Parts: sequence; C-alpha cells; structure tokens
Amino acid sequence: MGEIKSIDRSQKRLWAVISIVFSAVVLDQVIKLLVVRNMALGESHEVTSWFWICYVENNGMAFGIEWFSKLALTLFRLLAVGLLGWYVSTLVKKPEVSDGYIACIAFIIAGALGNIIDCVFYGKLFGYAGWFFGRVVDMFYFPLIHNSAGEVIFFRPVFNFADSCITCAVGVILLFYLRYLR
Repeated sequence: MGEIKSIDRSQKRLWAVISIVFSAVVLDQVIKLLVVRNMALGESHEVTSWFWICYVENNGMAFGIEWFSKLALTLFRLLAVGLLGWYVSTLVKKPEVSDGYIACIAFIIAGALGNIIDCVFYGKLFGYAGWFFGRVVDMFYFPLIHNSAGEVIFFRPVFNFADSCITCAVGVILLFYLRYLR
C-alpha cells in the first residue's frame, strides 16, 4: 500500500515537471515569435522608463558571452538538458527531496530548452543560418540606473523568458535549496 502511494506521488511530481517545462517553453517561444514577427531587429519600445521591449539576437551564451563555437555551445546545452532530465527523473522518486527544488530544476530545463529551440531551428526557419546555428531572441531590457550623462549603468543586458527561468531558478536554489547540491 505504501509503495502505491510513493508511485502515485512520483508520477504526480513527474507530471508537474513535464507541465512546468512544457508551459514555460511554450510561453518563451510565443513571446519570441511575437517579437520576431512584429518588430524589426534592433527595434525598441519603451513600456516604462525602467522597462523596454527590444528585439536583439544573441549569438552566444547569457549576456552575449561567446566562449565556444556556436555548434559546441548548442551541443553542450543539449547534453546539459539530457543530464538534467535524467537528474530530475531520479529526484521525483525521492520523497525527501523538496517539490520546490524539483520545480527549480524543471525551470532550468525549460529555460535551456527554450534557448536550444532558437539555436537549433531559428537559423533555418528564418533563413539566415543552417541547423544548430540560429541566434537566441532576446527582448526584455531593464535600464534601471543611469549616470549623470544619462547612460545606463545598471542593468544593461537584454534577455528573454528562458533566461529568466534559469536565473530565477538558480537564485531560488542558492537561497533555499543549497543542501541538495552537497
């Protein structure tokens, strides 16, 4: 009887992970496609003085960092998502692991998948590169602090919903779930 309950909980947790990943990836792709279809590359719209929607494409990692070749980066992301998928599939079976921690891992997987989709498909879909050589679409810009000359000194990066999923999940893990990383 106890084993049936743990199977049910594991299945529920796995479905929660799948739901988080699916929902976040769909939302990420809808936002990106709305930007690509309705804005010109480089176009910006001020929503408030501290929040803009800007259409930029990122060829590298977070914040435009380019440490590896595009193909190596995409293959690394695919490997990382595969390992995280395996990891979360083991976590859902462990009742002592927090649902919150599992949700964080699901959001990291979703964010990585959202950006992988861009890299794998967007170059071919939008006709500017081959498979695996697409650029990641970014759009959220928060110019929060300006210097006396009006230049933005904090926060310059333009990012997307997938990046937010990863960053927020990692932040929550560092604040509340470090015990699982030991």
